[in-house]
Amino acid sequence: MAAPTWVAVPDDSLFGVHNLPYGVFTTGDRPGERRIGVAIGDHVLDAGAVAAGQAGDDMAALLAAPSLNALLAAGRPAWTAVRALLTAWLTDPAHRPAVEPHLLPRPEVTLHLPFEVADYVDFYASEHHATNVGRIFRPDGAALPPNWKHLPIGYHGRSGTVVVSGTPVVRPSGQRRAPGEAVPDFGPTRRLDVEAEIGFVVGGPTAQGSPVPLADAEEHVFGVCLVNDWSARDIQAWEYVPLGPFLGKSFATSVSPWVVPLDALDVARVAPPVRDAALLPYLDDQDGSAPPRGLDIALEVRLRGEVVSRPPFATMYWTYAQMLAHMTVNGASLRAGDLFASGTVSGPERAQRGALIELSWNGEEPLVLADGTRRSFLEDGDEVVITATAPGPDGTRIGFGEVTGRVAAAPTSR
Repeated sequence: MAAPTWVAVPDDSLFGVHNLPYGVFTTGDRPGERRIGVAIGDHVLDAGAVAAGQAGDDMAALLAAPSLNALLAAGRPAWTAVRALLTAWLTDPAHRPAVEPHLLPRPEVTLHLPFEVADYVDFYASEHHATNVGRIFRPDGAALPPNWKHLPIGYHGRSGTVVVSGTPVVRPSGQRRAPGEAVPDFGPTRRLDVEAEIGFVVGGPTAQGSPVPLADAEEHVFGVCLVNDWSARDIQAWEYVPLGPFLGKSFATSVSPWVVPLDALDVARVAPPVRDAALLPYLDDQDGSAPPRGLDIALEVRLRGEVVSRPPFATMYWTYAQMLAHMTVNGASLRAGDLFASGTVSGPERAQRGALIELSWNGEEPLVLADGTRRSFLEDGDEVVITATAPGPDGTRIGFGEVTGRVAAAPTSR
């Protein structure tokens, strides 16, 4: 466990010295210069500025970069060394004179996308979410498809439309076919939805043709962020047969500006749910030879300022190690900056559903907010805020920041 920090950190801070999430920021006096920062309490440490005088050339170069990609590419030994160095700077009073001038008040910095996204893959790893969606669309059939408990289902998304928290989400247009209609029409989606997810940021690149086994997951997963995989449900419903999500998903995916190191989540590790189907060897994690890969992360979803859901990530059927193993088992290579997300996080209770399609049961049971507002899907001007916490050492909590997005109206001309 980290020693107490000399930084004035509020007792209830989610960004204590046991967390130290990474981000990228600019300041008003240097708006064109993106720098790597580390959150500590109510401050952001300019990590590159400190490293220039307090670290060797190689490490200083990693922290002086304008994004996290160079650090991601450096791999697990570098990640461990950098985290140890940051912890030493912020806990050993001998470093205070050199470090303290580079602590910036968090409200005075602008946060940016923390890494350049190489590839983006989104999974469908919650049994509760998949079951709910199956019951909505197949009320007289099996809720889960036959393959669901044998492999983590996913789709390859669009990396170029991954945006940082706070970026407006423009209502997408596309083909949609209304119930009872024989042919589709074109226009803005009428069923814009949210998906509260956890994302995993990848480093440690691999060569094409080299699968990543379960045992090596921690060599390639750098950290964790929050994801809102915005979804146009009517566009998605018309287009997804036979190849899956496309334009209904690719218009925007929002991520939080802070990446929590996987090393900060040791206390949050829990066993995943008991699997009730035999797994093939490359996905079988039941022998107890590795630390549990479930994570006790508690999410919270706010719509128009009101909490509408508290999804528990600990209930997810598939773990990050299984998702990564399946994603690469065919020999697909990893690149620094790859992002894969869990899919919607939902629990067994109605108040734990991580998407409006479940919360409103596809519009049949609209949400009624405290002010009387009713919502089945998102309206223009609606703001969604997703936050999350996880247990840290000695009863503390780890925070992930937030991922926020406000819906902007579709352009009037097409």
